[in-house]
Amino acid sequence: MTTPQSAADGTQGKKGPDVKRRSMLAAGVALGAGAVAGPAPAWAAAETGLSAGDIEAARRLFAAGAYTRLDEVLPLLLAAAHSTEQTPASAARAAAVWVLASQLAVKQGHTAPASTYAERAAAAARRSGDPVVLAAAARAAATPLRRTGRTHEALLLLNEARTHLLASARPTAAELEAAGLAALTAAYTAAQAHQPATARDFAAQAEENTLRLARHPHTASRPRELTASQCTLYGIGIHRHLGDVDTALAHARQLRPAHLPTAERRARAATDTARALLDASDTVGAFAQLRLVELAAPLEARRPSVRALTAHVAELRPDLPGLSDYVHRTLASPLRPA
Repeated sequence: MTTPQSAADGTQGKKGPDVKRRSMLAAGVALGAGAVAGPAPAWAAAETGLSAGDIEAARRLFAAGAYTRLDEVLPLLLAAAHSTEQTPASAARAAAVWVLASQLAVKQGHTAPASTYAERAAAAARRSGDPVVLAAAARAAATPLRRTGRTHEALLLLNEARTHLLASARPTAAELEAAGLAALTAAYTAAQAHQPATARDFAAQAEENTLRLARHPHTASRPRELTASQCTLYGIGIHRHLGDVDTALAHARQLRPAHLPTAERRARAATDTARALLDASDTVGAFAQLRLVELAAPLEARRPSVRALTAHVAELRPDLPGLSDYVHRTLASPLRPA
């Protein structure tokens, strides 16, 4: 993973060889899995500006779980984000890149860089003046905040973002979706801090936003993130953290992974279900879910937190058929920055 300082140095002000490198990286993306397919990103062009196509291409990589390829591309995007924030629109695009960098750092288990990237996302989001962008930055910040014991700050940030989004009498579909996602993140954050009333209140708000959003026609080019399935997925982790494993597993049984829009989300569903099954002393079921993690997005199985889960399963039941090979594939080859 590139560091904030190397991102700032990046390719800014360079031409010639960097144009060729951008084209090569774009070709690398184009050769990826079908889930990553889409229009050619603007980083393949000779210009160094940051475009909406850049953002969407990078998001597709994250959604597909193509973390190594995203890590290869990020230095170029971060350099562009650092140097192109002169207008509200360019600031919004820069914020989106910083958010992705923070999310990838979380996947790699790097909390400090995730926090730094989230701070930069927030600064760019404020310059954009867009409440949807501000909410995305708040969600990115919430994970490193809660991992460093600053749950109260994370909840305040998420609630402020949600309130801002719903300030008008008729919020747009984008505002409703962003508000619901902020509420889900807040519910999970509160559950991790063992605040059941707050967690349930935010989860109920997210479900309300989901119902309101469903009444809006979907016109965006990418799938909606805020859906009933997404709420169910979050419910697995929320109830598990609150100590209600039975309800967590009920959510897992209700969930249809095929209804989740991305490989990253399907892998997350299997991971959370594996954790709940382990809490219920079902080691065999937990391992079955870990296999689904790898099936959905192989690099998810190599994340530090998932590798720790695999190691725990191996400690409890080293005799499980197929476990030895799975351990060799995932524990011996962890997800690392490129």
